[in-house]
Amino acid sequence: MSVPAEAAGQPKKAAAAAWIGSALEYYDFFIYGSAAALIFPKVFFDESDPATATLLSLATFGVAYAARPVGALFLGHFGDRVGRKKIMVFTLLLMGLSTFLIGCLPTRAQVGSLAPVLLVLCRILQGVSAAGEQASANSMTLEHAPSNRRGFFTSFTLGGTQGGQLIATLVFIPIAALPENQLLSWGWRIPFWASVVVAVVGYVIRRRLEETPAFARQAATEGVVKLPLAVLLREHWADVLRVIGGALIASVSTIFTVWALAYATSDSVGMSRSSMLWVGALANVVALAAIPLWASLSDRIGRRPVFLIGSVGSAITMFLYLWAISTGNYPLTLLLGIVTFGVVYSAANGVWPSFYGEMFSTRVRLSGMAIGTQIGFAVAGFAVTFAAQIAGPDGTDWSSVALFTAALCIPPMITALSARETHTIPTEHLGDRTTHHASQPEKVTA
Repeated sequence: MSVPAEAAGQPKKAAAAAWIGSALEYYDFFIYGSAAALIFPKVFFDESDPATATLLSLATFGVAYAARPVGALFLGHFGDRVGRKKIMVFTLLLMGLSTFLIGCLPTRAQVGSLAPVLLVLCRILQGVSAAGEQASANSMTLEHAPSNRRGFFTSFTLGGTQGGQLIATLVFIPIAALPENQLLSWGWRIPFWASVVVAVVGYVIRRRLEETPAFARQAATEGVVKLPLAVLLREHWADVLRVIGGALIASVSTIFTVWALAYATSDSVGMSRSSMLWVGALANVVALAAIPLWASLSDRIGRRPVFLIGSVGSAITMFLYLWAISTGNYPLTLLLGIVTFGVVYSAANGVWPSFYGEMFSTRVRLSGMAIGTQIGFAVAGFAVTFAAQIAGPDGTDWSSVALFTAALCIPPMITALSARETHTIPTEHLGDRTTHHASQPEKVTA
């Protein structure tokens, strides 16, 4: 079976739009994480108590994750009602605006306690935006993709996320190297102001993308559902729970990106900001290659085994990575950072867009992915704050943080073991609980 000539290039266009849009979107999201670990404790919070200032700054990082479930309810509803494309455009513009505003905020020294309040408000807008970004991009790529290559094409969304994190890290390396007075006065604002470019470029790219044939077919035949949430909870409640549990794997990313960075650059370890940012940058370079490879493997052997490899492996390698930081051995830290985040975590990270998306039917796919992932991601976001508390008053108890991270990898393991395998089910039958399709899908050329 082949697709019409005019539609032949849509899977690649959808994947490219998802990659570029997610990269731009998550550039905004991740520069906040770097700033929360390195800058904001001194700019927005009371410097007289550095430990408390760091804890409060990391808590603002988690605030966006708390806002994401609320945003998921709203954006998931409209994404299943009006289409994937409109939500993709909206989320990008909202992220660009809220990030630009962060760069314009007055500091605590200028306006007192109003400064962190304004920071939290902008962070909430970032969280609402991120709530609909990945779910809409994943739905777009999955529904455009050939049935036998859904894992590969949907992985471009997460490749874009890693690309955005890489760009954010590379931008922060020269910023972090500025003299302290310049860094804290104006230098930290530059990455946030760059979001104006993010919004403009992302808008142009996504406006040119066509709506998915699966959504168009659903709207033209059965019609869209009036209350996607009601249908979702009635027909897919178990899958929503699986996605929530699976999404806790994101705790590995947040602890690696934020808490480990703050720990490594603290007085107790003493690594430089620039050197640790390079760990993240190189790990993300490796992840950009590893993610599509793991996703392609899942198209052959299934989503469950690849996701399980990432979940079990992350629990083990994060322990080794945090131990390496505690030794102060930078080459060892660099090596284990690349293995942990670039290779092992990428197994789960690269396959979850197809793994989760294939659990749901077209009429509730965006809602199911958005709500399930964002509840799980909310826990992952606050995992950084919990890690800061678990690490003790001096922030050096890395082993407890490693055990905490490993515990958060257990629900994703259960998700992988309890879910049904879907990589051989044709796209039009995904989410169908009345029949089981064990045969290979028809091959569709891209």
